[in-house]
Amino acid sequence: MGRLAVAAAVAAWAVPLAALVDFIVPDPYMVSVFCSTIMFAAFGCSSRIKATAYDTSQDEIFHIPQVQRYCRGDFLTWDPMITTPPGLYYISLAYVASLFPGAWASRTAGAFDALCTTALLRSTNVIMAMICGVLAHDLLLFIRPEVGKRKATVFAILVSLYPIHWFFTFLYYTDVASLAAVLAMYLFCLKKQFWVSAVFGAFSILIRQTNVIWMIFFAANGTIAHARYLYVKDNVSYKDSELTDKSNKEVSDMDSKATAPGLRRRLINNPMNKREVVSESNKMYSCLTEEIWDAIFKLWNSKCKVSVAFIPFAMVLLVFVAFIVWNGGIVLGAKEAHVVSPHFAQLLYFGLVSAAALLPWHFTPSRVSDLFFWCSKNKTYSSFAILVTLGLSLAAVHFFSIAHPYLLADNRHYTFYIWRKVIQVHWTMKYILTPIYVYSWFSIVNILGKSQTRVWVLSFVLSVALVLIPAPLVEFRYYTIPLVILALHSPVISNGKLLALGFLYAAVDLFTLAMFLFRPFQWQHEPGTQRFIW
Repeated sequence: MGRLAVAAAVAAWAVPLAALVDFIVPDPYMVSVFCSTIMFAAFGCSSRIKATAYDTSQDEIFHIPQVQRYCRGDFLTWDPMITTPPGLYYISLAYVASLFPGAWASRTAGAFDALCTTALLRSTNVIMAMICGVLAHDLLLFIRPEVGKRKATVFAILVSLYPIHWFFTFLYYTDVASLAAVLAMYLFCLKKQFWVSAVFGAFSILIRQTNVIWMIFFAANGTIAHARYLYVKDNVSYKDSELTDKSNKEVSDMDSKATAPGLRRRLINNPMNKREVVSESNKMYSCLTEEIWDAIFKLWNSKCKVSVAFIPFAMVLLVFVAFIVWNGGIVLGAKEAHVVSPHFAQLLYFGLVSAAALLPWHFTPSRVSDLFFWCSKNKTYSSFAILVTLGLSLAAVHFFSIAHPYLLADNRHYTFYIWRKVIQVHWTMKYILTPIYVYSWFSIVNILGKSQTRVWVLSFVLSVALVLIPAPLVEFRYYTIPLVILALHSPVISNGKLLALGFLYAAVDLFTLAMFLFRPFQWQHEPGTQRFIW
Protein backbone atom coordinates (compact mmCIF):
# COMPACT_ATOMS: atom_id res chain seq x y z
CA MET A 1 0.00 0.00 0.00
CA GLY A 2 2.90 2.35 0.78
CA ARG A 3 4.40 1.93 -2.67
CA LEU A 4 1.08 2.65 -4.34
CA ALA A 5 0.58 5.76 -2.21
CA VAL A 6 4.03 7.09 -3.13
CA ALA A 7 3.54 6.42 -6.85
CA ALA A 8 0.07 8.00 -6.76
CA ALA A 9 1.35 11.09 -4.93
CA VAL A 10 4.16 11.63 -7.43
CA ALA A 11 1.81 11.10 -10.38
CA ALA A 12 -0.74 13.51 -8.88
CA TRP A 13 1.60 16.47 -9.26
CA ALA A 14 3.91 15.26 -12.01
CA VAL A 15 1.34 14.46 -14.70
CA PRO A 16 -0.56 17.80 -14.74
CA LEU A 17 2.60 19.87 -14.30
CA ALA A 18 4.33 17.95 -17.09
CA ALA A 19 1.38 18.78 -19.34
CA LEU A 20 1.72 22.45 -18.36
CA VAL A 21 5.44 22.45 -19.15
CA ASP A 22 4.81 20.82 -22.52
CA PHE A 23 2.11 23.38 -23.32
CA ILE A 24 4.28 26.41 -22.53
CA VAL A 25 7.64 24.99 -23.64
CA PRO A 26 6.73 22.54 -26.44
CA ASP A 27 10.15 22.51 -28.08
CA PRO A 28 13.40 21.05 -26.73
CA TYR A 29 14.98 23.62 -24.44
CA MET A 30 18.57 24.71 -24.92
CA VAL A 31 20.03 25.29 -21.48
CA SER A 32 23.48 26.72 -22.15
CA VAL A 33 24.65 28.53 -25.25
CA PHE A 34 26.97 31.49 -25.50
CA CYS A 35 28.07 34.24 -23.15
CA SER A 36 25.24 36.07 -21.45
CA THR A 37 24.53 39.76 -21.73
CA ILE A 38 25.61 40.21 -18.12
CA MET A 39 28.97 38.66 -18.91
CA PHE A 40 29.47 40.98 -21.88
CA ALA A 41 28.68 44.01 -19.73
CA ALA A 42 30.44 43.07 -16.53
CA PHE A 43 33.41 40.97 -17.57
CA GLY A 44 33.64 40.95 -21.31
CA CYS A 45 33.70 37.62 -23.10
CA SER A 46 36.68 36.68 -25.12
CA SER A 47 36.22 34.91 -28.43
CA ARG A 48 37.64 31.80 -26.84
CA ILE A 49 34.89 31.76 -24.20
CA LYS A 50 32.30 32.41 -26.88
CA ALA A 51 33.47 29.32 -28.65
CA THR A 52 33.42 27.07 -25.61
CA ALA A 53 30.81 28.41 -23.20
CA TYR A 54 28.02 25.99 -23.98
CA ASP A 55 27.15 22.87 -22.07
CA THR A 56 25.82 20.30 -24.50
CA SER A 57 26.12 17.27 -22.27
CA GLN A 58 22.60 17.55 -20.87
CA ASP A 59 20.61 19.85 -23.17
CA GLU A 60 17.29 18.67 -24.54
CA ILE A 61 18.12 20.16 -27.92
CA PHE A 62 20.78 17.46 -28.31
CA HIS A 63 19.19 14.58 -26.40
CA ILE A 64 15.79 14.64 -28.08
CA PRO A 65 17.00 14.63 -31.71
CA GLN A 66 19.37 11.80 -30.80
CA VAL A 67 16.67 9.58 -29.31
CA GLN A 68 14.41 10.41 -32.24
CA ARG A 69 17.10 8.97 -34.53
CA TYR A 70 16.85 5.80 -32.46
CA CYS A 71 13.08 5.87 -32.93
CA ARG A 72 13.69 5.86 -36.69
CA GLY A 73 15.94 2.83 -36.29
CA ASP A 74 19.16 4.80 -36.85
CA PHE A 75 21.44 3.52 -34.09
CA LEU A 76 24.70 4.32 -35.86
CA THR A 77 24.49 8.12 -36.04
CA TRP A 78 25.75 9.85 -32.89
CA ASP A 79 25.93 13.55 -32.08
CA PRO A 80 29.57 14.19 -31.09
CA MET A 81 28.54 16.92 -28.63
CA ILE A 82 26.67 14.50 -26.33
CA THR A 83 28.85 13.40 -23.41
CA THR A 84 26.69 10.71 -21.77
CA PRO A 85 25.90 7.17 -23.01
CA PRO A 86 22.48 6.30 -24.51
CA GLY A 87 20.95 4.55 -21.50
CA LEU A 88 18.11 7.07 -21.20
CA TYR A 89 17.34 6.63 -24.90
CA TYR A 90 16.90 2.87 -24.45
CA ILE A 91 14.50 3.50 -21.55
CA SER A 92 12.50 5.88 -23.74
CA LEU A 93 12.37 3.37 -26.59
CA ALA A 94 11.07 0.67 -24.26
CA TYR A 95 8.57 3.13 -22.78
CA VAL A 96 7.20 4.26 -26.14
CA ALA A 97 7.09 0.66 -27.40
CA SER A 98 5.09 -0.38 -24.32
CA LEU A 99 2.58 2.41 -24.97
CA PHE A 100 2.27 1.64 -28.68
CA PRO A 101 3.09 -2.06 -29.15
CA GLY A 102 1.39 -2.14 -32.56
CA ALA A 103 3.71 0.51 -34.02
CA TRP A 104 6.70 -1.26 -32.53
CA ALA A 105 5.62 -4.68 -33.78
CA SER A 106 5.03 -3.41 -37.31
CA ARG A 107 8.53 -1.90 -37.35
CA THR A 108 7.21 1.03 -39.34
CA ALA A 109 9.98 3.56 -38.78
CA GLY A 110 7.95 6.55 -39.87
CA ALA A 111 5.00 5.70 -37.66
CA PHE A 112 7.16 4.96 -34.64
CA ASP A 113 9.23 8.10 -35.18
CA ALA A 114 6.07 10.23 -35.16
CA LEU A 115 5.26 8.89 -31.70
CA CYS A 116 8.59 10.05 -30.22
CA THR A 117 7.45 13.59 -29.58
CA THR A 118 9.11 15.93 -27.12
CA ALA A 119 6.17 15.66 -24.73
CA LEU A 120 6.12 11.85 -24.77
CA LEU A 121 9.88 11.60 -24.34
CA ARG A 122 9.77 14.00 -21.40
CA SER A 123 7.11 11.85 -19.78
CA THR A 124 9.75 9.12 -19.49
CA ASN A 125 11.11 11.01 -16.50
CA VAL A 126 7.66 11.20 -14.91
CA ILE A 127 7.64 7.40 -14.83
CA MET A 128 11.21 7.40 -13.56
CA ALA A 129 10.27 9.83 -10.78
CA MET A 130 7.48 7.49 -9.65
CA ILE A 131 9.96 4.61 -9.61
CA CYS A 132 12.44 6.71 -7.63
CA GLY A 133 9.80 7.36 -4.98
CA VAL A 134 8.91 3.67 -4.68
CA LEU A 135 12.59 2.70 -4.45
CA ALA A 136 13.22 5.32 -1.75
CA HIS A 137 10.27 3.86 0.19
CA ASP A 138 11.60 0.30 -0.05
CA LEU A 139 15.17 1.33 0.75
CA LEU A 140 14.15 3.18 3.89
CA LEU A 141 12.14 0.19 5.12
CA PHE A 142 15.11 -2.09 4.47
CA ILE A 143 17.69 0.23 6.06
CA ARG A 144 15.47 1.28 8.98
CA PRO A 145 12.62 -1.25 9.34
CA GLU A 146 11.59 0.30 12.63
CA VAL A 147 10.26 3.46 10.94
CA GLY A 148 7.11 1.73 9.71
CA LYS A 149 5.35 1.94 6.37
CA ARG A 150 3.48 5.17 7.05
CA LYS A 151 6.57 7.22 7.86
CA ALA A 152 8.49 5.53 5.03
CA THR A 153 5.72 6.67 2.67
CA VAL A 154 5.94 10.26 3.92
CA PHE A 155 9.73 10.20 3.67
CA ALA A 156 9.69 8.83 0.12
CA ILE A 157 7.29 11.59 -0.96
CA LEU A 158 9.64 14.11 0.67
CA VAL A 159 12.57 12.72 -1.35
CA SER A 160 10.45 13.03 -4.51
CA LEU A 161 9.86 16.71 -3.67
CA TYR A 162 13.58 17.50 -3.35
CA PRO A 163 13.72 20.62 -5.58
CA ILE A 164 16.46 19.71 -8.04
CA HIS A 165 15.23 16.15 -8.54
CA TRP A 166 11.65 17.44 -8.81
CA PHE A 167 12.45 20.12 -11.38
CA PHE A 168 14.16 17.78 -13.85
CA THR A 169 11.21 15.40 -13.73
CA PHE A 170 9.60 17.61 -16.38
CA LEU A 171 12.52 17.84 -18.82
CA TYR A 172 14.42 15.27 -20.85
CA TYR A 173 17.57 15.02 -18.73
CA THR A 174 19.47 11.99 -17.46
CA ASP A 175 19.26 12.88 -13.75
CA VAL A 176 16.00 11.19 -12.77
CA ALA A 177 16.67 7.96 -14.65
CA SER A 178 20.21 7.92 -13.27
CA LEU A 179 18.92 8.19 -9.70
CA ALA A 180 16.36 5.43 -10.32
CA ALA A 181 19.02 3.03 -11.62
CA VAL A 182 21.37 3.78 -8.71
CA LEU A 183 18.65 3.31 -6.09
CA ALA A 184 17.60 0.02 -7.69
CA MET A 185 21.22 -1.13 -7.68
CA TYR A 186 21.51 -0.25 -3.98
CA LEU A 187 18.26 -1.97 -3.00
CA PHE A 188 19.13 -5.27 -4.68
CA CYS A 189 22.65 -5.15 -3.26
CA LEU A 190 21.21 -4.81 0.25
CA LYS A 191 18.89 -7.74 -0.52
CA LYS A 192 21.96 -9.77 -1.55
CA GLN A 193 20.64 -10.24 -5.09
CA PHE A 194 24.03 -9.34 -6.48
CA TRP A 195 23.52 -10.34 -10.11
CA VAL A 196 20.41 -8.16 -10.35
CA SER A 197 22.23 -5.34 -8.58
CA ALA A 198 25.15 -5.57 -11.02
CA VAL A 199 22.74 -5.41 -13.98
CA PHE A 200 21.26 -2.19 -12.62
CA GLY A 201 24.79 -0.98 -11.96
CA ALA A 202 25.75 -1.55 -15.57
CA PHE A 203 22.62 0.22 -16.74
CA SER A 204 23.24 3.16 -14.40
CA ILE A 205 26.68 3.56 -15.99
CA LEU A 206 25.01 3.41 -19.40
CA ILE A 207 22.98 6.44 -18.31
CA ARG A 208 25.81 8.38 -16.67
CA GLN A 209 29.42 7.28 -16.47
CA THR A 210 30.17 8.58 -12.97
CA ASN A 211 27.70 6.06 -11.54
CA VAL A 212 30.54 3.55 -11.68
CA ILE A 213 31.74 5.16 -8.43
CA TRP A 214 28.44 4.37 -6.73
CA MET A 215 28.54 0.82 -8.06
CA ILE A 216 31.99 0.36 -6.51
CA PHE A 217 30.77 1.95 -3.26
CA PHE A 218 27.75 -0.36 -2.98
CA ALA A 219 29.74 -3.42 -4.05
CA ALA A 220 32.60 -2.73 -1.62
CA ASN A 221 30.34 -2.22 1.37
CA GLY A 222 28.13 -5.07 0.21
CA THR A 223 31.20 -7.30 0.12
CA ILE A 224 32.11 -6.40 3.70
CA ALA A 225 28.53 -6.83 4.92
CA HIS A 226 28.24 -10.17 3.15
CA ALA A 227 31.51 -11.38 4.65
CA ARG A 228 30.29 -10.41 8.12
CA TYR A 229 26.99 -12.15 7.46
CA LEU A 230 28.79 -15.35 6.43
CA TYR A 231 31.09 -15.11 9.45
CA VAL A 232 28.16 -14.76 11.85
CA LYS A 233 26.26 -17.51 10.05
CA ASP A 234 29.18 -19.93 10.27
CA ASN A 235 29.75 -19.14 13.94
CA VAL A 236 26.07 -19.54 14.78
CA SER A 237 26.00 -22.86 12.94
CA TYR A 238 29.12 -24.02 14.83
CA LYS A 239 27.72 -22.99 18.20
CA ASP A 240 24.38 -24.63 17.42
CA SER A 241 26.12 -27.88 16.55
CA GLU A 242 28.01 -27.81 19.87
CA LEU A 243 24.85 -27.08 21.83
CA THR A 244 23.03 -29.84 20.02
CA ASP A 245 25.78 -32.36 20.92
CA LYS A 246 25.67 -31.36 24.58
CA SER A 247 21.90 -31.47 24.83
CA ASN A 248 21.39 -34.85 23.17
CA LYS A 249 21.24 -36.47 26.59
CA GLU A 250 18.59 -34.06 27.87
CA VAL A 251 16.43 -33.30 24.85
CA SER A 252 14.92 -35.68 22.36
CA ASP A 253 16.33 -35.82 18.88
CA MET A 254 13.04 -34.63 17.40
CA ASP A 255 12.93 -31.48 19.54
CA SER A 256 16.54 -30.59 18.89
CA LYS A 257 16.20 -31.08 15.15
CA ALA A 258 13.06 -28.96 15.04
CA THR A 259 14.29 -26.21 17.31
CA ALA A 260 17.93 -25.57 16.41
CA PRO A 261 17.48 -25.00 12.67
CA GLY A 262 14.45 -22.80 13.35
CA LEU A 263 16.38 -20.70 15.83
CA ARG A 264 19.30 -20.52 13.43
CA ARG A 265 17.10 -19.37 10.55
CA ARG A 266 15.44 -16.72 12.69
CA LEU A 267 18.79 -15.49 13.98
CA ILE A 268 20.35 -15.27 10.54
CA ASN A 269 17.41 -14.00 8.50
CA ASN A 270 16.03 -11.46 10.96
CA PRO A 271 17.40 -8.06 9.83
CA MET A 272 17.06 -6.68 13.36
CA ASN A 273 19.33 -9.43 14.69
CA LYS A 274 21.87 -8.74 11.94
CA ARG A 275 21.74 -5.03 12.84
CA GLU A 276 22.35 -5.85 16.53
CA VAL A 277 25.33 -8.02 15.63
CA VAL A 278 26.84 -5.25 13.52
CA SER A 279 26.19 -2.60 16.18
CA GLU A 280 27.79 -4.76 18.89
CA SER A 281 30.76 -5.31 16.58
CA ASN A 282 31.06 -1.55 16.10
CA LYS A 283 31.15 -0.99 19.85
CA MET A 284 34.00 -3.47 20.20
CA TYR A 285 36.28 -1.60 17.84
CA SER A 286 37.42 1.83 18.89
CA CYS A 287 39.17 2.98 15.76
CA LEU A 288 39.00 2.84 12.01
CA THR A 289 42.14 0.70 11.70
CA GLU A 290 40.66 -2.09 13.77
CA GLU A 291 37.48 -2.00 11.69
CA ILE A 292 39.54 -2.30 8.51
CA TRP A 293 41.52 -5.24 9.87
CA ASP A 294 38.30 -6.87 11.04
CA ALA A 295 36.82 -6.47 7.55
CA ILE A 296 39.98 -7.90 5.96
CA PHE A 297 39.91 -10.88 8.33
CA LYS A 298 36.26 -11.68 7.59
CA LEU A 299 36.76 -11.19 3.84
CA TRP A 300 39.71 -13.56 3.86
CA ASN A 301 37.79 -16.06 5.96
CA SER A 302 35.02 -16.22 3.32
CA LYS A 303 37.05 -15.24 0.26
CA CYS A 304 35.70 -17.96 -2.03
CA LYS A 305 32.02 -17.38 -1.30
CA VAL A 306 32.41 -13.60 -1.43
CA SER A 307 34.36 -13.72 -4.71
CA VAL A 308 31.70 -15.84 -6.37
CA ALA A 309 28.91 -13.59 -5.11
CA PHE A 310 30.53 -10.38 -6.37
CA ILE A 311 31.86 -11.58 -9.72
CA PRO A 312 29.13 -9.70 -11.63
CA PHE A 313 30.33 -6.35 -10.27
CA ALA A 314 33.91 -7.19 -11.28
CA MET A 315 32.71 -8.04 -14.78
CA VAL A 316 30.93 -4.69 -15.14
CA LEU A 317 34.01 -2.86 -13.85
CA LEU A 318 36.29 -4.64 -16.34
CA VAL A 319 34.00 -3.73 -19.22
CA PHE A 320 33.95 -0.10 -18.05
CA VAL A 321 37.76 0.02 -17.87
CA ALA A 322 37.92 -1.43 -21.38
CA PHE A 323 35.52 1.31 -22.54
CA ILE A 324 37.73 4.04 -21.06
CA VAL A 325 40.79 2.60 -22.80
CA TRP A 326 38.93 2.33 -26.12
CA ASN A 327 37.30 5.76 -25.83
CA GLY A 328 40.40 7.54 -24.58
CA GLY A 329 38.56 8.94 -21.56
CA ILE A 330 35.35 8.77 -19.56
CA VAL A 331 33.47 11.44 -21.58
CA LEU A 332 31.94 10.49 -24.94
CA GLY A 333 31.79 13.88 -26.66
CA ALA A 334 32.90 17.50 -26.17
CA LYS A 335 35.98 16.27 -24.33
CA GLU A 336 37.77 19.61 -24.53
CA ALA A 337 34.98 21.22 -22.47
CA HIS A 338 34.94 18.48 -19.79
CA VAL A 339 38.56 18.23 -18.74
CA VAL A 340 39.16 16.65 -15.34
CA SER A 341 40.18 19.34 -12.84
CA PRO A 342 41.20 19.25 -9.14
CA HIS A 343 38.08 21.07 -7.95
CA PHE A 344 38.40 20.33 -4.22
CA ALA A 345 36.07 23.21 -3.31
CA GLN A 346 33.27 21.22 -4.95
CA LEU A 347 33.36 18.83 -2.00
CA LEU A 348 32.79 21.73 0.38
CA TYR A 349 29.88 23.05 -1.67
CA PHE A 350 28.24 19.64 -1.52
CA GLY A 351 28.51 19.55 2.26
CA LEU A 352 26.74 22.89 2.67
CA VAL A 353 24.09 22.23 0.01
CA SER A 354 23.28 18.79 1.46
CA ALA A 355 23.12 20.03 5.04
CA ALA A 356 20.91 22.94 3.97
CA ALA A 357 18.63 20.63 1.94
CA LEU A 358 18.30 18.39 5.01
CA LEU A 359 17.77 21.37 7.30
CA PRO A 360 15.99 19.66 10.25
CA TRP A 361 18.87 17.22 10.61
CA HIS A 362 21.75 19.71 10.53
CA PHE A 363 20.81 23.32 11.27
CA THR A 364 18.80 23.32 14.48
CA PRO A 365 19.78 24.40 18.03
CA SER A 366 19.58 20.82 19.28
CA ARG A 367 21.85 19.67 16.46
CA VAL A 368 24.44 22.35 17.27
CA SER A 369 24.41 21.35 20.94
CA ASP A 370 24.77 17.67 20.00
CA LEU A 371 27.84 18.44 17.91
CA PHE A 372 29.28 20.59 20.69
CA PHE A 373 28.79 17.72 23.16
CA TRP A 374 30.34 15.29 20.66
CA CYS A 375 33.43 17.50 20.34
CA SER A 376 33.68 18.16 24.08
CA LYS A 377 33.98 14.43 24.87
CA ASN A 378 37.50 14.48 23.43
CA LYS A 379 38.63 18.09 23.27
CA THR A 380 42.19 17.40 22.15
CA TYR A 381 41.23 15.17 19.25
CA SER A 382 38.26 17.33 18.24
CA SER A 383 40.29 20.54 18.32
CA PHE A 384 42.99 18.95 16.19
CA ALA A 385 40.46 17.58 13.71
CA ILE A 386 38.68 20.93 13.41
CA LEU A 387 41.92 22.87 12.89
CA VAL A 388 43.17 20.43 10.25
CA THR A 389 39.83 20.42 8.44
CA LEU A 390 39.65 24.21 8.53
CA GLY A 391 43.18 24.47 7.16
CA LEU A 392 42.50 22.04 4.33
CA SER A 393 39.20 23.78 3.52
CA LEU A 394 40.85 27.20 3.37
CA ALA A 395 43.50 25.76 1.05
CA ALA A 396 40.78 24.19 -1.10
CA VAL A 397 38.83 27.43 -1.56
CA HIS A 398 42.01 29.44 -2.14
CA PHE A 399 43.88 27.17 -4.56
CA PHE A 400 41.21 24.82 -5.93
CA SER A 401 38.09 26.95 -6.36
CA ILE A 402 37.37 26.82 -10.09
CA ALA A 403 35.21 29.32 -11.95
CA HIS A 404 34.24 27.37 -15.05
CA PRO A 405 33.33 29.38 -18.19
CA TYR A 406 29.82 27.83 -18.10
CA LEU A 407 29.36 29.13 -14.55
CA LEU A 408 30.48 32.64 -15.48
CA ALA A 409 28.75 32.86 -18.85
CA ASP A 410 25.21 31.62 -18.32
CA ASN A 411 22.83 33.86 -16.36
CA ARG A 412 19.99 31.34 -16.68
CA HIS A 413 21.38 29.02 -14.01
CA TYR A 414 20.80 29.78 -10.33
CA THR A 415 24.42 28.85 -9.63
CA PHE A 416 25.42 31.89 -11.72
CA TYR A 417 23.72 34.18 -9.19
CA ILE A 418 24.88 32.22 -6.14
CA TRP A 419 28.44 32.51 -7.40
CA ARG A 420 28.24 36.24 -8.14
CA LYS A 421 25.96 37.39 -5.30
CA VAL A 422 27.25 35.16 -2.50
CA ILE A 423 30.61 33.49 -3.06
CA GLN A 424 32.14 36.32 -5.11
CA VAL A 425 30.31 39.27 -3.54
CA HIS A 426 33.60 40.09 -1.76
CA TRP A 427 37.01 38.51 -1.93
CA THR A 428 36.75 37.46 1.72
CA MET A 429 33.38 35.73 1.40
CA LYS A 430 34.71 32.40 0.18
CA TYR A 431 36.91 32.25 3.28
CA ILE A 432 34.11 33.38 5.60
CA LEU A 433 31.96 30.48 4.37
CA THR A 434 34.66 27.93 5.24
CA PRO A 435 33.55 27.36 8.88
CA ILE A 436 30.02 26.65 7.62
CA TYR A 437 31.41 24.09 5.15
CA VAL A 438 33.35 22.43 7.97
CA TYR A 439 30.33 22.42 10.29
CA SER A 440 28.18 20.86 7.55
CA TRP A 441 30.63 18.04 6.96
CA PHE A 442 31.13 17.40 10.69
CA SER A 443 27.37 17.16 11.07
CA ILE A 444 27.07 14.79 8.08
CA VAL A 445 29.86 12.51 9.32
CA ASN A 446 28.48 12.51 12.86
CA ILE A 447 24.98 11.53 11.71
CA LEU A 448 26.24 8.78 9.40
CA GLY A 449 28.54 7.48 12.14
CA LYS A 450 25.58 6.81 14.40
CA SER A 451 24.15 4.16 12.10
CA GLN A 452 27.05 3.05 9.90
CA THR A 453 30.53 1.72 10.44
CA ARG A 454 33.55 3.99 10.12
CA VAL A 455 34.56 2.11 6.96
CA TRP A 456 31.16 2.85 5.40
CA VAL A 457 31.36 6.54 6.31
CA LEU A 458 34.91 6.86 4.99
CA SER A 459 34.02 5.10 1.73
CA PHE A 460 30.98 7.37 1.32
CA VAL A 461 33.11 10.50 1.70
CA LEU A 462 35.68 9.11 -0.75
CA SER A 463 32.92 8.26 -3.25
CA VAL A 464 31.49 11.78 -3.06
CA ALA A 465 34.99 13.15 -3.57
CA LEU A 466 35.67 10.94 -6.59
CA VAL A 467 32.37 11.96 -8.21
CA LEU A 468 32.58 15.71 -7.55
CA ILE A 469 36.22 16.81 -7.35
CA PRO A 470 37.06 16.01 -11.01
CA ALA A 471 34.04 18.07 -12.17
CA PRO A 472 35.09 21.68 -12.87
CA LEU A 473 31.51 22.91 -13.23
CA VAL A 474 29.41 23.66 -10.14
CA GLU A 475 26.11 21.88 -10.84
CA PHE A 476 23.69 21.06 -8.03
CA ARG A 477 22.38 18.21 -10.19
CA TYR A 478 25.62 16.36 -9.52
CA TYR A 479 24.79 16.34 -5.80
CA THR A 480 21.44 14.56 -6.04
CA ILE A 481 22.55 10.91 -5.77
CA PRO A 482 24.87 11.31 -2.74
CA LEU A 483 22.32 13.61 -1.09
CA VAL A 484 19.55 11.00 -1.41
CA ILE A 485 21.88 8.31 -0.04
CA LEU A 486 22.66 10.63 2.87
CA ALA A 487 18.95 11.26 3.48
CA LEU A 488 18.16 7.54 3.51
CA HIS A 489 20.77 6.98 6.21
CA SER A 490 19.75 9.94 8.35
CA PRO A 491 17.90 9.28 11.63
CA VAL A 492 14.13 9.38 11.82
CA ILE A 493 12.64 12.76 12.71
CA SER A 494 9.14 13.77 13.74
CA ASN A 495 6.27 14.00 11.29
CA GLY A 496 6.02 17.71 12.03
CA LYS A 497 9.57 18.36 10.87
CA LEU A 498 9.06 16.20 7.79
CA LEU A 499 5.90 18.10 6.97
CA ALA A 500 7.61 21.48 7.43
CA LEU A 501 10.49 20.42 5.18
CA GLY A 502 7.97 19.15 2.63
CA PHE A 503 6.24 22.54 2.54
CA LEU A 504 9.62 24.24 2.12
CA TYR A 505 10.52 21.92 -0.77
CA ALA A 506 7.12 22.51 -2.37
CA ALA A 507 7.54 26.30 -2.11
CA VAL A 508 10.95 26.12 -3.79
CA ASP A 509 9.56 23.74 -6.42
CA LEU A 510 6.71 26.04 -7.36
CA PHE A 511 8.94 29.11 -7.37
CA THR A 512 11.53 27.58 -9.69
CA LEU A 513 8.87 26.16 -12.01
CA ALA A 514 7.08 29.51 -12.14
CA MET A 515 10.35 31.27 -12.94
CA PHE A 516 11.03 28.75 -15.69
CA LEU A 517 7.59 28.97 -17.27
CA PHE A 518 6.41 32.54 -16.64
CA ARG A 519 9.57 34.66 -16.45
CA PRO A 520 11.22 34.16 -19.84
CA PHE A 521 13.65 36.77 -21.11
CA GLN A 522 15.62 37.62 -24.22
CA TRP A 523 19.33 38.02 -24.95
CA GLN A 524 20.44 40.87 -27.18
CA HIS A 525 23.19 38.79 -28.77
CA GLU A 526 21.32 35.46 -29.02
CA PRO A 527 17.90 34.75 -30.60
CA GLY A 528 15.27 32.71 -28.83
CA THR A 529 13.56 32.67 -25.45
CA GLN A 530 15.73 32.11 -22.36
CA ARG A 531 14.46 30.62 -19.10
CA PHE A 532 15.75 30.25 -15.56
CA ILE A 533 16.83 26.75 -14.60
CA TRP A 534 18.84 24.98 -11.91
